[in-house]
Amino acid sequence: MRAKDAVGRYGEDVAAAHVVRLGWRVIERNWRCSEGELDLVALEGREVVVIEVKTRRSLRFGHPAEAVTHAKLARVRGLAGRWMREHPHPGCTLRVDVIAVVLPAAGAPQVEHLMGL
Repeated sequence: MRAKDAVGRYGEDVAAAHVVRLGWRVIERNWRCSEGELDLVALEGREVVVIEVKTRRSLRFGHPAEAVTHAKLARVRGLAGRWMREHPHPGCTLRVDVIAVVLPAAGAPQVEHLMGL
């Protein structure tokens, strides 16, 4: 596995642990279809939350959340809609969140959770 892929995978693990600590249930990881991939799908009560995870080792090249552009959000929203059509959750609403993870050289990962984008 390439170092970049390992960093991304670790960031997704950190993000999944974060939402579990919030009391959410992770129901899908790395869901793929022909149009792309969703990092995490979780259930918060009666709300399905699609989570885009961005991870960086430092802030040298900017905050990880800055990598989630309007175009990227539009793509994630489209994928979220497809996921909902393929995995019906009657009575549930849908939301898109971003979790930014920074992995400092020393210490615990820093997690910033942006809700409802």
